[in-house]
Amino acid sequence: MSAPGVARALAVVLLLLLGFGDAGADERVIVALGDSLTAGLGVAADEAYPVLLEARLRQAGFAYRMVNAGVSGDTSAGGLRRLDWVLRAKPEIVLLALGANDGLRGLPVSALRDNLTAIVARLRETNVRVLLIGMRLPPNYGDRYADEFAEAFRMVARRTSVAFLPFLLEGVAGVPALNQADGIHPNAAGQRRVAEHVWTALQPLLRR
Repeated sequence: MSAPGVARALAVVLLLLLGFGDAGADERVIVALGDSLTAGLGVAADEAYPVLLEARLRQAGFAYRMVNAGVSGDTSAGGLRRLDWVLRAKPEIVLLALGANDGLRGLPVSALRDNLTAIVARLRETNVRVLLIGMRLPPNYGDRYADEFAEAFRMVARRTSVAFLPFLLEGVAGVPALNQADGIHPNAAGQRRVAEHVWTALQPLLRR
């Protein structure tokens, strides 16, 4: 197994041990299923947007526990493969924020659509509410591919009738002050902006 593969495998194990194993029978759970943008690559664990969302939930009086199931380097296919582990947390809501690495690797858009659709269908089989979170690509990937990529998320949302947030990094992407040196991953300030953005779309899915 490659070094990135080992890292992803270890990350999944840690998620199981630290995030999933202690859920109470009546505990309400939200899982953020994503990649490095969700995992919080390059920032402290408590600065990743899922952790910030949990604090916001508590402040607003919602009794949910947030599980950060972000794995750096993961694709939509990887997310589909590890969905059984995610469901072990018995989530009430899943934030589905996968696809960035599909685009960065130039993978077929049709596969992205199929994988996201399959994930949504599987979650719905267990009555999980889904917030699908879209991504966009930098212009250097070409207008045609970038447009098809962005449209894939909208198409899945329309066909499955799930809640939809078009762009995870709205107001963050391309802003140097909100990103790390790689220009891709949000810094702590950027993660705070992402949390506020996701919060607006998450609220309608919550119940007291």
